[in-house]
Amino acid sequence: MKCIKVNKLSILLIIAAVLMFGCKNVKKESNIAEITEKIYPSDVLPVIKDCSLLCGDGTSFKNLDKVEHDDFFYVENDGKTNWVVYKTPNSGITSRTSSNTRTELGQKAHWIPETGGRLTGTLKVQHVSTSGDARVSVSYSVVVGQIHSDEGHENEPLKIFYKKFPGHEKGSVFWNYEINTKGDNSKRWDYSTAVWGYNMSVVGTSPSTNPEEPGDGIALGEEFSYEVNVHEGIMFLTFKSEGHETKTFVKNLLQSDFSEKSDLPEQIKTVYATIGRDGVEQENAYAGELQYFKQGAYNQTNGKDPNENIVWYTGAEVFDGDIAKQYAHGSYAEVWFRESTMGESIAPSKD
Repeated sequence: MKCIKVNKLSILLIIAAVLMFGCKNVKKESNIAEITEKIYPSDVLPVIKDCSLLCGDGTSFKNLDKVEHDDFFYVENDGKTNWVVYKTPNSGITSRTSSNTRTELGQKAHWIPETGGRLTGTLKVQHVSTSGDARVSVSYSVVVGQIHSDEGHENEPLKIFYKKFPGHEKGSVFWNYEINTKGDNSKRWDYSTAVWGYNMSVVGTSPSTNPEEPGDGIALGEEFSYEVNVHEGIMFLTFKSEGHETKTFVKNLLQSDFSEKSDLPEQIKTVYATIGRDGVEQENAYAGELQYFKQGAYNQTNGKDPNENIVWYTGAEVFDGDIAKQYAHGSYAEVWFRESTMGESIAPSKD
């Protein structure tokens, strides 16, 4: 009898051990699944699902739910937070209306300034091209947010730039307003306003001579945020960054400030003098034109000859368009976002 009791006890102990071992394995496998579960950009920034995407190699996506693209559009974690990475070379496949590459979202919904819309972003620029011509206004820069017109000249009422000269610790954040040109659009130009650091008009004295480093600039990897709120035809801009003064700006998109030759700013006369862009704007600016937001990394550095256009052709290294070589030698832009929204405008605070 004792022998039988021992056998039963032994059997029960064996069964219990097997069950415990099995449960531990299931739990372990479950933990592994949690750790290795794939995180897509649309998981980090849900607004991505409401956008399309064009990448620097020409790949485009209409549906961005659970989508990534190696080396262009993916998720990175900095040890604390998941970020969506937008990366694009100096030379690749460009859009129909530009000679510069981008890995950039395009809002599917459209709106007119009278109705308005709102775009926000919290980001850090991790890299801009390390080659280019210091005399060129947009060398070493990337656009991280835009309003783009989808009618008429298809110009851009807003482009938000980050630019850093090689050798500098700090770069500049500035925003440009492109006129909705009256008549021939070849006369169009951008008026540039500094947020932190310089506007686009501050350039070097030779291809390799930089201006003085900005004292109140933003470093690579330093986080900042912006809000673009177009409400009843007025564009309200807010820029914030820890340790920096918050900056706000207001621009009317329904009535031009530049409809007469006498309105031409001195900045434009200087920056665009050699390429002959001195047009005037339609009196009602962008009134009634369909607009949409764009966000990501729109690289402004390219390999075109600065002698042909000292404002927009940057003469950077492009390695015959070989993207891997460009990435290896610093010929690219890379921007990380951790927050983003696109939607309806809100009434601005009266404070």
